Amino acid sequence: MLAAASPGFEVTDLVLLLVVLLLLVASAVLALAETGLVRITKAKVLMLADEGRRGSRHLLYLVEHPEEFLNPILFLVLLCQLVAATLVGVIATHLVGALGIAAATLFEVIVIFVLVEAAPKTWAVQNVERAALLAAPIVYVIVRFPLVQVVSRFLMALVNLVLPRLARAGSSDITEQELLAFADVALEEDVIETEERALIHSIIEFGDTIVREVMVPRPYMVSVDGEESVEAALEIAMAAGRSRLPVYAENLDDVLGIAYMKDLMRASHESRSADRVSSVAREAHFVPETKRVAPLMREMQAQKFHLAVVVDEYGGTAGLVTLEDLIEELVGEIVDEFDVEEPPVSDLGNGEFMVSARLVITEANELTGIDLPSGAWDTVGGLVFSLLGHVPAEGECVEADGHLLVAEKVDDRRIERVRIVPAQQGEGTLGVTDASFPLAPGGVRGTSRSAGVRTPKSSGSTGSPSPRQGPGGLGE
Repeated sequence: MLAAASPGFEVTDLVLLLVVLLLLVASAVLALAETGLVRITKAKVLMLADEGRRGSRHLLYLVEHPEEFLNPILFLVLLCQLVAATLVGVIATHLVGALGIAAATLFEVIVIFVLVEAAPKTWAVQNVERAALLAAPIVYVIVRFPLVQVVSRFLMALVNLVLPRLARAGSSDITEQELLAFADVALEEDVIETEERALIHSIIEFGDTIVREVMVPRPYMVSVDGEESVEAALEIAMAAGRSRLPVYAENLDDVLGIAYMKDLMRASHESRSADRVSSVAREAHFVPETKRVAPLMREMQAQKFHLAVVVDEYGGTAGLVTLEDLIEELVGEIVDEFDVEEPPVSDLGNGEFMVSARLVITEANELTGIDLPSGAWDTVGGLVFSLLGHVPAEGECVEADGHLLVAEKVDDRRIERVRIVPAQQGEGTLGVTDASFPLAPGGVRGTSRSAGVRTPKSSGSTGSPSPRQGPGGLGE
């Protein structure tokens, strides 16, 4: 009937038309498979495999071996579309002559783009999981076909020949930056809460943190001379609110052990208050200041100790770190009912902040929104020391990246609190004058300032530092 309605339409044309339809369908399925398999993540596939979803086993194999399916699919899609376009041109030329080529070309562009490319790929993008599960068994059978395997190896050989460096390059499925971005997107889409997003960021950053960044520095350690009596050590521990005290011989560079509050109390109860505290001290654990906190936490859990003495590259005591310090890196500051802590950052308004000098630069930037420079220093106080090149007097300030850093409180040679003031605002309120100084370590150059008028202390600028910046809570 169709041949009668169309003069010149033969059985051969009908067969070719059926072949064209099959090729277009095959091309659409392969285009859908390409998008679905490329866009789905390995983590999602593992979840589907754990759920026992149909097709997940084949999908997992393909995702783990993308080189086995990507090139064959691209090649087969191109082959199907080229052969289909050629056959349509043959049929159109046979039926209507030269004008048929133009009509066939227009028809091919519309049909191939809309039905074979855009429609299946758009559906696959919107339904990645369904598309990947649907296509995985089909693609698995195709790529296991001997002829396709030969073609695939040939194509990979060409890739290795033309782009050897690209062929050898490998990349992980996901990077830390991408994972952090996923957490931010999940928060925006209300998939997770703000606290969950913060915890994810803390866990990821935890692996890059070293002990020096979380330890209680040596000047803030509460310790006891090994020649002191048990009674004296007990009084020191009770006054400082510590459950563990480092015991030293001549100085803190010669730590003998750790005195536990319960051991001191037991000795006192047994009428041994006059004994030397070194006699009840337990073995101390030592860790280098460059050790990462993640393996240290595992060691603390496995060996069941809560405090370690931190040593520098010369073997001297740099500080101490507690299990609580490590946990605070994950969940934030832990303050009990007996702690009277000053917040590490206080917003004074008008762009001014009062911060603990021991606050880590990255945390200071995050809490204040200011971009303080990083370098050989770890803390805000270290930045001030590096820029000035000397121990500042109380009220002395230095400019860094558009902000004045005022040494608001200085205890002997230690900077306790730093006031951050926008440079233009400080010009009018602090009465400072410029004084040039050389390039600081780390390549940051600022302007040294001397205050003409002593800057007033804001309320709340004194007191104990926060758990991480001041003496840690879990027994120094």
